[in-house]
Amino acid sequence: MPAPAAASGTPSVRTTFVSGSRLAGWAERFGAAHGGYRLQDGDEGLHLVAADGTMALLQAPWPDDGRPGRGAGPLERLATLASQPRRLGLLLVRRGGYGIGVASEGLLLASKAGTRYVQSRTAAGGQSQQRFARRRSNQADALVAAVAEQAAQVFRAAPFEYVVPGGDRTLAGLVLADPALREYAGLPRLGYLDAAEPRAAVVKKAAADACSVRVTVTDPAG
Repeated sequence: MPAPAAASGTPSVRTTFVSGSRLAGWAERFGAAHGGYRLQDGDEGLHLVAADGTMALLQAPWPDDGRPGRGAGPLERLATLASQPRRLGLLLVRRGGYGIGVASEGLLLASKAGTRYVQSRTAAGGQSQQRFARRRSNQADALVAAVAEQAAQVFRAAPFEYVVPGGDRTLAGLVLADPALREYAGLPRLGYLDAAEPRAAVVKKAAADACSVRVTVTDPAG
């Protein structure tokens, strides 16, 4: 069922991930819940425009890259595209830890998760603040270097064709720019994952999400 619109009258937006094998069923339930829908194929992805004003944007997990999905209509083609067994390198990193993996068809082929502490910001001033800032910077540098080395080891376990970053955008970008990952710098990057603190379960879920259709549902404003 749709979530209620925000009290301010602005539309409510939520995101979920649906595997290719489940996409037809998801669309059927969406139509039943919202009075039917019509399809609009656009540059951003496939739009499902429901009779009650609810909209769903369906985005493929990767570009077709000369390997388009097959089927009679756009929904079926999107589902078969998302079901292709492409390999992805996952790099999830936050101040408290990291998760790395190689995924295909929603499953992990290789992975590693660990913890690494970087202090939060402080409101202290003067010399104390400067010392804290230097310590925090050193911790962040150590985190980046350590995660890059771990990622290089995991990534070598299985070749892949796309990189999927997630977690803290700045830290993930710094890790991917580290010399230890130079051989992966030229690979295309897919949609960013807003992952929680990386743990083994989070990396497992990220593998499934990264290989699924990203669905953004927008409910009409109240």
